[in-house]
Amino acid sequence: MTTSETLAVRKLRPSDLARLSTAGLRTRKLRSALSALGIAIGVAAIVAVLGLSSSASANLNDEIAALGTNLLVVQNGQTITGGTAELPKAAAAMIARITPVTQVEQTGSVGGDVYRSPLIPSLDTNDLSIDAASLGLLHTVGTSIAQGRYLNAATAREPVAVLGAAAAQRLGIDRVYSGERIWADNMWLYVAGILKPAVLAPDIDSSVLVGFPSAERYLGFDGHPFTIYVRAQNSHVNQVDNLLAATANPENPSDVNVSQPSAALVAQADAQSTFDDLFLGLGAVALLVGAVGVANIMIISVLERRSEIGLRRALGATRGHIRVQFLTEAILLALIGGSAGVAAGVLSTAVYASTKHEPVVIPVLAWGGGIGAAIVIGAVAGLWPALRAARMSPTQALWSM
Repeated sequence: MTTSETLAVRKLRPSDLARLSTAGLRTRKLRSALSALGIAIGVAAIVAVLGLSSSASANLNDEIAALGTNLLVVQNGQTITGGTAELPKAAAAMIARITPVTQVEQTGSVGGDVYRSPLIPSLDTNDLSIDAASLGLLHTVGTSIAQGRYLNAATAREPVAVLGAAAAQRLGIDRVYSGERIWADNMWLYVAGILKPAVLAPDIDSSVLVGFPSAERYLGFDGHPFTIYVRAQNSHVNQVDNLLAATANPENPSDVNVSQPSAALVAQADAQSTFDDLFLGLGAVALLVGAVGVANIMIISVLERRSEIGLRRALGATRGHIRVQFLTEAILLALIGGSAGVAAGVLSTAVYASTKHEPVVIPVLAWGGGIGAAIVIGAVAGLWPALRAARMSPTQALWSM
């Protein structure tokens, strides 16, 4: 036999390697499935966490882009003595004079309780408030009408109200029809409309809104604003932020609170990343457990197949052939688990994101990292059993037959 023929005999073809490395998986299906399950759970956790986080972040970014980051909120704070401060009646008009300011709308706290009817017990207030509102409020805070109509120049002067999204739900009103009324501050208010949720102005959701003239005429409102919503040019938001307190209340700027609602959404995304790290850690632990399972299965497989190893060595298989066979088997076992985990993670992300009406986003890092981690774990877990199998001498292995 020539040297080239000898090398040809000793070369392990890919088709032979595929058949040999899958023999253990095909003959021990239940054991292989249980071993791959640990890898699948870990990879599924990692893919799902990254997928859900990316989907939520994409939805949050879309929401911020739609609502804008140029909304500033001015509210009355506390006085030095600890009492509630009061914004001047002309605060909104003074803020509107700031050059980069594009929109200014306001609400005022009227007080009083709201009920579905006067027959409701007085203690069942549903934690709702009556607020006076300016006519351009919806566009400024980034919400719109879900049912009916908003206040106009005529209805703002009459006992007519518009319900925030949460207020309508608590009052048991899901649609607006002619003659719909609620009992507010010991008088009937006709319901003109229901608002969609106001993400950047959540206080509006639990409010019953009436016009400023109507609040002063029927509900004893003093006309002082409680909250002023300000839109500024995007490039001048910080500049306007620095001027708002002194402009709203020149005599006592320290009594004014200024905030940027979109900052809360950004903080929400940051807080979410903390939980993502926690769940990624749990996924890594599951992968480690899966790796231990693969290693145990491969060690048992080597011990059970000593006769096969001895016979192959006696027929001319080299140590390298045996080593590659068992190492490939471990990698395939982990890869099967990793693929199942990726599929489960993608499916769970798609289902959850769809129920939340969020875009389904699966980053490459999620599925690519899951598959890559499975291959690495399979290689590491199968290395020592493969080396142990390769070190067996033909006589030692055949003696165990």
